[in-house]
Amino acid sequence: MVVEYIRYVVPEADADRFEDAYRRAGRVLDADPHCLRYEVARGVEEPEHFVVRIEWDSVEGHERGFRTSPAFPAFFAAVQPFLSEIQEMKHYEVRGRGAVA
Repeated sequence: MVVEYIRYVVPEADADRFEDAYRRAGRVLDADPHCLRYEVARGVEEPEHFVVRIEWDSVEGHERGFRTSPAFPAFFAAVQPFLSEIQEMKHYEVRGRGAVA
């Protein structure tokens, strides 16, 4: 399992549209067998900052499975208006995990 983090800086005026875009994109992620879970978080101190965290079964599952699937164009169409707002988009391996209270 790998985690993809996508950090965005979205102007306040576009925040509702951004969240709506990820609600639509989330329906595609929910149906994809390579996506294990995802979340969209908005900054508290800096509300124009968003982090999208997606757990994939593998980098290959994300890049060769999801990105070449027939459903990917719907995902891309939803998030494409915000590509220029991306500050970082990378995969990470989880090295430790704490308990959920």
